[in-house]
Order: sequence, then structure tokens, then C-alpha cells
Amino acid sequence: MQSKGANAKDLLLRKSRTRRFCRRHFVLHCSWNSLNSSVAELEATQSDGLVVYRVRIISHLWPILLCCAAFSCAQAGAEELRAAPQVIAAAEQIYSGDLEGGRTTALRMQEEQPEHPIGYLLEAEALWWRIWCTSAEFKYGMTFPRHRAKLQADRHYFELATKATMLAEKKIAEHDSAEMEFYAGMGDALASRLYGLRGEGRNTARTGVRAREHLLRAIALDTDLADVDLGLGLYNYYIDTLSAAARVLRFFMGIPSGSKKEGIRQLQHAIDKGVLVPPEARFYLAINLHNYDQQYEQALEIISPLTEKYPSNALFQLARGDLFAKLGRKEKARDCYRAAQAALPDDPDCRKRVQELVRASLAALNSD
Repeated sequence: MQSKGANAKDLLLRKSRTRRFCRRHFVLHCSWNSLNSSVAELEATQSDGLVVYRVRIISHLWPILLCCAAFSCAQAGAEELRAAPQVIAAAEQIYSGDLEGGRTTALRMQEEQPEHPIGYLLEAEALWWRIWCTSAEFKYGMTFPRHRAKLQADRHYFELATKATMLAEKKIAEHDSAEMEFYAGMGDALASRLYGLRGEGRNTARTGVRAREHLLRAIALDTDLADVDLGLGLYNYYIDTLSAAARVLRFFMGIPSGSKKEGIRQLQHAIDKGVLVPPEARFYLAINLHNYDQQYEQALEIISPLTEKYPSNALFQLARGDLFAKLGRKEKARDCYRAAQAALPDDPDCRKRVQELVRASLAALNSD
């Protein structure tokens, strides 16, 4: 009897140790080393005689999955968001490639509504596209940011993200709403996005999980917001892409399964019915179909309206040019690369980087 009792006690102790081990060590170790690298791998670790598995996931899961739900704004109501004219103006400036103009509009909104999170989210969004531009590299026939070192300038970006979340949570404490839950989630997600790009796995996971909680609460409060389908669609798409590791993720973190097919449907719904997110939904759906599914023709069809509506956005032109190149339509690819070269972003560092990306893209095109 003592032996059985001792064995039972030992088993409980082992289980307790295992749970503590998992809580300490089950983190998303993120890396932007390569978009063509394996999306996830399992690591076995011996602890107290038991094998515990850890998951390594590339950083696109949280930074893109959660933070790219964009910065949907103003009062949330049934079926769609009602965005103030200045919010629409700021978003249009950002998507047009006028990042400084979008940031200036966001700063004006902060002055007019200092206790509302939207101005801070919009400024952070403008800064994010600058980071995207200056961090991008041409690799595997595709322009994309994969990793960037920590910079002193990142501090302001994180301060904006934190302030947006804090202001939203303050309003939630007064009166919960889908709008403010969404803003709170976007603040955390913006932080997660940059942590991921910098390869900070623990911070990426921490802010990403927190963002997910706010977004799920927003969805529970109002299931009819089409703009939210950007975040949901990316979630479903990526979790299905990571299907080999998803079972482990669900077991340890309670993450539900996803369907790539459903994710694509949701992203398309965000494109068709969203108020502010259609451009970003188009961009990331095209990027995903390009990179993960090699559906170049479909991706080209999705991204083309972006370059037609926002011809001065060099990043959209580069993405379209990459797709033409993959399809063997070299002259059309050159046209897009030259359009990117002529776009001349207002930020000098971004402008310099675009010129480098254009040269690399044209060189690869000419070498084929």
C-alpha cells in the first residue's frame, strides 16, 4: 500500500513539475530568418524523466496573425465601422505611401482627442509601414521584411502601442464595447508585430496572446464587424499552415484549430465588406498566396487593385512586380519595379531602401 501510495504521489509530483516546466518553457521562439524555412518544429526536452515538447514557430504567426487586423476606427456598430472623415483621410494617406502625411493627421487627432486610442494607433501604423519598408529585403524572388535589429527609435513605437492599449482598457473599465476591445487588442498586436520582426520570441508571444484575448472579446460583443475578419482570416490561414504544430499549441494554450479555406473566405469578406481594412487585407492575402501556396495568378488578381488605386505606394508595386516575375511576364514586372522606383517615398531611408530593392529585383529578373 505504501508503495502504491508513494508511486501515486510521485506521479502527481512529476505531473506538477511537468506543468510548471511547460509554463516556463512553452514560448513562441520567433525568427524571420526565411519565409521558405520550416514553419514550425518540435523540440524534445528531458525533465524529471519525462519528455516535454516545445514548439518553435516563425514570428509571422502573432505579428501578422493578430496585428495586421489593421486599425479599424471610430464607433463600432452592427455590420460595419463608422469611421470619421479624418480617420479615412489618415488611412488613405498611409496606403498611398504618404507616411509622413498620415502621421501628421494622426498627431492632429491626438491633439483633438488625447484620451482616444485611435490617433496613437494610426501614428503607429504609419511608423510600421516605414519599418516594413526600411527592413525589407529581396529574397526568394520576393520583397519582404524578415528580421531587423533593435533600434533606439523603436521606443516611440512601443510607447504609442502601449498608450493605445491603456486608453482603450480605461474606457473598457468604464463601459465595455467591441470598439475598445478591438483598439486594446490592436495596441498589443502592434507591439507584437515589432517584437516579432526583432526576433524577441517571449515578448512576441506575451503581447500576441494578450492581443488575442482582446480581439476575441471584441468578436463576442459584435460578431458582425466585417473588418474583424481580417484578424480572424489571418488566424485561420496561419494556424492551418502550421497544422503539424497546431495540435501541440491547442493542447498547451487552448488555441482552436483553423482552416486555410475559411481564412481565405474571411479575408475576402474583409476585402468586400470592410470599411478600413480592405487594402491591408488585399496586401496580406496576396502575400500569403504568393509565399505559402504559390498561387501567383490568384495573388496577382487580388493585389492589382491596390496598385491601381494607390500607384504611388512603392511597396504595393514591388509586390505586384514579384508576382509578374514569378509568372514569367518580365516586361510587366519591369513596369512595376520602375513604378516603384518612380514612387519616391517621402521618408529618405525608405526611399533609399526602395531603390536598393528595385535594383535587386531588376537584377534577378535580368539574370533569368
